[in-house]
Amino acid sequence: MAIAKAERLMNLALCLLGTRRPLSKRELRESIEAYLEAGSDDSFNRMFERDKDDLRELGLVIETVENLDGEIGYLARRDSNRLPPVTLDAEEAAALGLAAKVWQQARLAGAASGALQKLRAAGLPEDFDPYETHGALEPRIPVHEAAFEPLMLACRDRRPVVFDYRKATAARPEPRHVEPWALECWRGHWYLAGWDRDRNAERVFRLSRITGKVRSRGARYTAPVPDVVTVRETVASWAGETADRSALIRLRSEAGYPLRAKAVSVRELGDGWDELEIPYGHGLDAWLVEFGPDVVVLEPAELRADVLDRLRAVAKG
Repeated sequence: MAIAKAERLMNLALCLLGTRRPLSKRELRESIEAYLEAGSDDSFNRMFERDKDDLRELGLVIETVENLDGEIGYLARRDSNRLPPVTLDAEEAAALGLAAKVWQQARLAGAASGALQKLRAAGLPEDFDPYETHGALEPRIPVHEAAFEPLMLACRDRRPVVFDYRKATAARPEPRHVEPWALECWRGHWYLAGWDRDRNAERVFRLSRITGKVRSRGARYTAPVPDVVTVRETVASWAGETADRSALIRLRSEAGYPLRAKAVSVRELGDGWDELEIPYGHGLDAWLVEFGPDVVVLEPAELRADVLDRLRAVAKG
């Protein structure tokens, strides 16, 4: 049904844009197959009025003209529906080209490539290659989780989802009913921020802990969607980026470089170990578990207990 309507709208838009004079309803009905198949005049009139309103909502300027005989006609003049030229300076084009380079994943690579072609037509220098390496760092965002694509589409279409989620401290996954807001990447991991219907509160889910398929639901959202800045702050807090105190850990020498980059201070202990003071916020326990036997939490006691609980849960499978 959606494809049929899209095709009908496209045909109507082409008819209105391609004519040099206003076309009556009768002429439009004879020109578009879907209108010919309408069962009655009333059915056609309702369909046409809906399509005309939809095209206007999409931005097409449709004029209504009455001829000398009192007959109403419709047309969309090209000069009224022509977009202004897109101009980019070298810095803007380079920034957009770099953004396209980031998305080199299976689903988005084609869209990024097509966007680059349009950028070149809009002023991207021909000698600028966004896929060429310009330095030691590669600006890529890896997406390995199967849940990424269905969640991305659900966020775009504002559709609630259901999936099984395994907390780091739980041995088995549990079903979650979520109204997805946005996907964010922190420290190389993808997170979903949204409204958890079962807990009646906002939650953040790490995609790597989603098991099985993500299933969409047709119901409407029950909670308001915050702006993108608030969502990012929420993800940052849950991912451990917002710290209000410090933790003391032992770290094996020549290991844990991301932890060293965050450290407030580092002291050599000898015997292949260092002592680090690092910012402590929500989610730090989950991050420390990833370093396995290379990390030992010294204080605070609550962080040490959380890390041990997560390790025991992993050991239980």
